[in-house]
Amino acid sequence: MTPDFAVIRDTTPSVEIPRGTVVAMGNFDGVHLGHRAVIHAALEMARLHKTTAMAVTFEPHPRSFFSPHTPQFRLTDETSKLRLLAGTGLAGAVVMTFDKGRAGTTAQDFIHHELIERLGISGIAVGYDFHFGKGRVGSPSLLVSEAPRLGIEVDVQPHIDIDERPVSSSAIRMALAEGQVAEATMMLDGPWFITGEVIHGKKLGRDLGYPTANIRLPASCGLRHGIYAVRVGRGAERFNGVASFGRRPTFDNGAPLLEVFLFDFKGDLYGMTLDVAFIAFIREELKFDGIEPLIRQMDDDSAKARAALAAAPEAFPKLGVVG
Repeated sequence: MTPDFAVIRDTTPSVEIPRGTVVAMGNFDGVHLGHRAVIHAALEMARLHKTTAMAVTFEPHPRSFFSPHTPQFRLTDETSKLRLLAGTGLAGAVVMTFDKGRAGTTAQDFIHHELIERLGISGIAVGYDFHFGKGRVGSPSLLVSEAPRLGIEVDVQPHIDIDERPVSSSAIRMALAEGQVAEATMMLDGPWFITGEVIHGKKLGRDLGYPTANIRLPASCGLRHGIYAVRVGRGAERFNGVASFGRRPTFDNGAPLLEVFLFDFKGDLYGMTLDVAFIAFIREELKFDGIEPLIRQMDDDSAKARAALAAAPEAFPKLGVVG
């Protein structure tokens, strides 16, 4: 597949930035249903304007900038976020570095210098609760009030509820922390996933008849420790499997590790980068009194994971190719 999703950064020359685009602006952590409503509004506006639509987002996440020593459970790192945005139909993304200078930029200056002068936008879509600029003074209502003077169109999307619960990145983090994978999947419009490189472990799974691909997740990952039904992507290939995320209390109670066993797979995955999508929560992490009860439980976990995956045959994140 040829990448057609352009990424524009602070260092991108002005001559390479398309003019007249419509932008969807937000942090887009997780690219959940609320974000997708903003993106859909931008795409529809771009269709009417006969132009293209792009995302405007910020890295690092502003919360990480303002609280650098507080662990932040991000649903998507920058690369994962861009891959999800690339799967929505957007033509690209403007990734603005969130640093001291940008944090100190007033909302009015941000609108004038960044959106109008540098990007030359013809329209913008935002969520009802998106704020920007120094002191978070910038708001949807400010954009709406400035629109006639600037000659741009503004679309403000309301909140989205599922079963009377607002969809938000915070709500998804909480669901994952509680092992509520199905709830997180509904809010994300697809399963939550991580991407990581397979590393060498202690080969404990191989001795038990369950050789695993081990992936170290960020220390800030707030996913509940336990056993999950997963679907794994290696490029365009897809594999079903069962995974354990936790400290392995039966063995060493060490640092949290994701250990993925792929069903019906033989081969060497060391050093490869895998996408692991979490389809269902099977059970919490447990400590066993011996190897035999552990193996019996792993057999049962595998059977339950196969059943969960059979009920979700198409479940995998909608990812695009980033140029």
